[in-house]
Amino acid sequence: MGQPLILATNDDGVNAPGIKALCASLAQRGEVHVVAPDREVSACAQSLTLKHPLRAERIEERVHAVDGTPADCVNLALVKLLPRRPDLVVSGINRGANLGEDVFYSGTVGGAREGTFFGVPSIAISLAARAEADFAPAAEFAARLSALVLEKGLPERTMLNVNVPPGMPLGAVITVQGRREHEGTILEGLDPRRRTYYWIEEGNDRWLSDELSDINAVRRGYISITPLQTDTTHHAVLAAFRAWEPALGNGHAIPAGPRRRGE
Repeated sequence: MGQPLILATNDDGVNAPGIKALCASLAQRGEVHVVAPDREVSACAQSLTLKHPLRAERIEERVHAVDGTPADCVNLALVKLLPRRPDLVVSGINRGANLGEDVFYSGTVGGAREGTFFGVPSIAISLAARAEADFAPAAEFAARLSALVLEKGLPERTMLNVNVPPGMPLGAVITVQGRREHEGTILEGLDPRRRTYYWIEEGNDRWLSDELSDINAVRRGYISITPLQTDTTHHAVLAAFRAWEPALGNGHAIPAGPRRRGE
């Protein structure tokens, strides 16, 4: 059997320094193919392009630039562009953290989640720095973690969201998704034709204290590894909400089917 095939994507664009550092490091672990957006498409989550056709340009051997989102790229790669099904999808290295509820906005996480939907073990990795930073520690860790995932696999419908602090990390810890209270900020202005426009800014966050969270780990200088599942059902409250069923319907609740573990 030949080398593992690794698909790399991101939301910062095919020429971003983060994905170049990632691919250089992953090359020691397998045959790396890049299918990534042709430009930055941050905060696109897991959106798919359905209103117009996609175009993929082969810019060098094993590298394609796509005029779409990271989820588009993973779809296109798995269905059309790769020579075979990949053994691993790695999305990143993103410039900027993807912590807490950011996972619902992040194109980096969206690309990895799309790989998970296809049943391929997938990792999203971000560097918690906005300014120009050294991607080398994050890239080296991505290669080590990728080797472990290739060896051991991941649970079904589970991906890993990794956030690396700037500088030299003190180590790596398994974390939970952090929580925050968000206060939105929107800039309002007038364009040259005197029409009002709005610009959504990042706003202000107050992170809730949790020593097991991703944000706490990164603030302490550790790499955060958070297992995320594609099932976002709040199973712990299902029984309480099922008591609402008679009031919501015609008085006859739908017969309960087999319960899953944890319900």
